[in-house]
Amino acid sequence: MKQKQEIAVITGGGSGIGKAAAIRLAKEGKTVCIMDLKEERAEKVKEEIEDNGGQAQVYDVDVKDEKRIQDSFKAIEQEFDGQIDTVFINAGINGTWTAIEDMKVDDWDATLETNLRSTFLFVKHSIPYMKEKGGSIIITSSINGNRMFSNIGMSAYSTSKAGQVAFMKMAALELARYKIRVNAICPGAIKTNIGENTHPEPELEKVKIPVEYPEGSQPLEHKPGSPDQVADLVYFLASDLSSHITGTEIFIDGAESLL
Repeated sequence: MKQKQEIAVITGGGSGIGKAAAIRLAKEGKTVCIMDLKEERAEKVKEEIEDNGGQAQVYDVDVKDEKRIQDSFKAIEQEFDGQIDTVFINAGINGTWTAIEDMKVDDWDATLETNLRSTFLFVKHSIPYMKEKGGSIIITSSINGNRMFSNIGMSAYSTSKAGQVAFMKMAALELARYKIRVNAICPGAIKTNIGENTHPEPELEKVKIPVEYPEGSQPLEHKPGSPDQVADLVYFLASDLSSHITGTEIFIDGAESLL
């Protein structure tokens, strides 16, 4: 028999911010549906959630693959008798860092498809499952492309992140009629493993502009933020505490992007 639950869908929930958010939302009683290519890591998160009395499921999803996204939403509907009330679109890559002159079109496309196209796909395909009762869609963007532009070489990444925020605002207005709130979080430096998907090219050296901060680049705590701090923000945006907030990007960076 299906168990009626509030359901949170999280992409990239096998590590970093996604993992912390999955554990946080499960702690608050949501059934967490983790969509991730790294199934082994995601399964460990699922086990941790279940060991603490929560409920979770893992779905093997490439966020660039529309059919796998659709199939996973259908599987959630069939498996759980509940309302998808939270969709946390978090999976992404840093991609290739290089001079614009040397950027390969394939590398540009890979970053835009993984970060921006997937955001569109998840918002599009979550709507039918949320429009009856409303809910919260949260997008992981970045300070890059929105309030910081000094990271030379990150043109593809920054463009994808700026695009996410523009799309978020369009979606927030369009989906307000369904009581679906759409917001973006913009982290600065956070201790995660996104560096695994970062590929700096040697050509970057010729266009780098050195930026030095004698007292460090994180004024508030003098260190990068933690995934748990971001997860608290995700919980806030997923909860009724933020019931009147939509179409908003929230920076979580310890004032890093204000320098």
